[in-house]
Amino acid sequence: MTSRIRASVMVLLGIMAVTSPVRAQTSSGPTGPERVASTVLNDSLVRTKGEKGLDLLYNMRSERARAHFQQIDARYPEHPIGPFLQGLNLWWTIMLDLTDTTHDEAFFEKMDEVIDRCEALLEENPDHFDALLFKGAAHGFKARLASNRSNWWKALQNGRKAIGPVRDVVEQAPPGNGDYVFGKGLYDYYTAILEEEYPVVKTFTWMIPDGNRERGLQLLRKTAEQGRYVQTEAIYYLTQVNYLYEEDYFDSRQYVRRLRQRHPQNPYFHNFEGRVYAKWGRWEKARSVFEEVVARCEAGARGYGVHMEEIARFYLARAHLYEQNYTEALAHLDRLDALTDRDIEDNRYRILGRLYQGMVYDAQGAREKAKERYRAVLDMEDPIGVHDRAERYLEDPYSR
Repeated sequence: MTSRIRASVMVLLGIMAVTSPVRAQTSSGPTGPERVASTVLNDSLVRTKGEKGLDLLYNMRSERARAHFQQIDARYPEHPIGPFLQGLNLWWTIMLDLTDTTHDEAFFEKMDEVIDRCEALLEENPDHFDALLFKGAAHGFKARLASNRSNWWKALQNGRKAIGPVRDVVEQAPPGNGDYVFGKGLYDYYTAILEEEYPVVKTFTWMIPDGNRERGLQLLRKTAEQGRYVQTEAIYYLTQVNYLYEEDYFDSRQYVRRLRQRHPQNPYFHNFEGRVYAKWGRWEKARSVFEEVVARCEAGARGYGVHMEEIARFYLARAHLYEQNYTEALAHLDRLDALTDRDIEDNRYRILGRLYQGMVYDAQGAREKAKERYRAVLDMEDPIGVHDRAERYLEDPYSR
């Protein structure tokens, strides 16, 4: 499974868990605005503390964010919103280093707590809007993390479990609300793009309604402009889809700049800005961004840990290789090799580093050293499909 299709299926599994445009059966309880009006998301304290907490969280102030989230939990001690927001703290810890699995169990436990609270509310009222909403969201996050770990069965199970409970949410939510249309936008876009580019994924999508690529983009833009709780997520996904699928690097840069302006201390968004420039072929700009990331890593800035430095070092090595600054490229690759010399399940940057060492040696004319690096690549597990390139360069030296 290629990295692009893997990422897309991962997103779709999560989306299946939080949005399905299939009409639910008619219930005997309150419907439409009457049901949605009762959501805690309309509470002024939840809005104030939630928005502030999320802003702090995205800017790596997790402890301060937690304090705001705890006030919400104290106001609604039986409601799933408290543990859900607390789980987001763990989620961002995981996102900053996907090679580290030590927080996975705690995150799954927090999402299970959300689901337990939802089920307690649903026992009293099967149409409880918030319970359906947060139960679907919790299963969605479990699906996303499981797919990040290539546990496709667990991901699919969680995706399927949530479809039923949240169908009614999509039907009952106000269509003009920027937050509620976010999930529909993701669903429309990723379902359409997967079926267009990867017909094989009909295995996953045959049982769910078709998406619509342009409508999905329009809804994501609506959330990016009008959303309250998930505006940052919408901007992030617009950055990602323009980067991966639309190949509109100008728009991708515009959105990632918004992320950086809103959350300047977020290392994930910082590295993403550099990746956009790199894919656009603007290596001088990319190098400048990644040099900033490395400087923050070396200074011990909050959130700028080992994995963030690994990503930046890899791209800096590529930039110097393409600029024919081979000594600088090897220096970054040597540092990358040292950073990745740790007990991790996902060794993608270690194997990429070895491959690019071989490429730099080839560019220098040091053919025997290059072959040694390519053989080292072939001796490693290959989670991202670089063995083919190593074999090719063993036969024919890399050249620009």
